[in-house]
Amino acid sequence: MLDLIRYIVEHFADDKEHIEYLTEETENDITVTVVLSASDMGKVIGKQGKIAKALRTIVRNASPRDGKKYNVEIKEREE
Repeated sequence: MLDLIRYIVEHFADDKEHIEYLTEETENDITVTVVLSASDMGKVIGKQGKIAKALRTIVRNASPRDGKKYNVEIKEREE
């Protein structure tokens, strides 16, 4: 699933070398936090959050039905 998220995010981002993918697993779900530079935030989130919403929908529908639920968070890199 991380490969799918990575593929979609890197398609929109310009600064691909500085993207971080942090995963946190709990009993029922897996949260993938994508940390981006400030210049890529708008490109990955999209107007009115449409790209981010589509990314979350794709990940939710691609997850196994009997497996853990995947969540995607997008955050700006703190410098």
